[in-house]
Amino acid sequence: MTIRLVVRTLSEVCVTAGALIVLFVVYLLFWTGVRADSAMNGEIDRLQNTWATGSLAPAGPSPAPTASAPGGTPATAPPAPAPYKDGTSFAVMYIPRLGSGWHKPVLQGTGTGVLKKGLGHYPGTARLGATGNFAVAGHRRTYGDPFKDFPKLRKGDRVYLFDGASWFTYVLDRAPFRTVPTDTGVIDPVPKESGWTTAGRYLTLTTCDPEWGHSHRLIAWAHLETVSPAEQGEPEGLSG
Repeated sequence: MTIRLVVRTLSEVCVTAGALIVLFVVYLLFWTGVRADSAMNGEIDRLQNTWATGSLAPAGPSPAPTASAPGGTPATAPPAPAPYKDGTSFAVMYIPRLGSGWHKPVLQGTGTGVLKKGLGHYPGTARLGATGNFAVAGHRRTYGDPFKDFPKLRKGDRVYLFDGASWFTYVLDRAPFRTVPTDTGVIDPVPKESGWTTAGRYLTLTTCDPEWGHSHRLIAWAHLETVSPAEQGEPEGLSG
């Protein structure tokens, strides 16, 4: 009788544990994705609404100073754009290689809460389109799986970003590079392993590797190819 009771109890514990594991996997694979997709769509809707009303300043670099006034009097430089606000979206990224409908909001910061709502801009790195390294992080798996297909990226792929006023087109300079999480130099203004040797207007994308782990990082580097005003419409490569 005692042995039967022990066996039955162990069986019930195993069944319960198995059910909990299944529920946890469902949570990771499905529910976090549903919530993240809803959050990302909400961020994009907010951006589009504010752009439509003109109530959100462009996210791009500071405009260049105007030429000197007649007589040599220096003209007043235009005001610098407001700094990115922590946890707030300021642009939308499009990567055709990751799918025809792939587009994600870019928010300021890389904290856990921020990356549940989209991609995160590393604080301290360059502004969108500015000289330096505009560095962005995203989840490989869970929370919408934004960078699930990151390894598919190839040299020559284009990454488009829109800030309500301008389209920024970046071109990848190499296939993804694999490194360790402590290699923070990958987001330097001129990363050592990128192949770049001089200052420029660059983009760095980062995510975890392997797909369900975080022992390494995958890095993609790109340079700014063109900037075009919103009035000209979507870049040709994006619209097909």
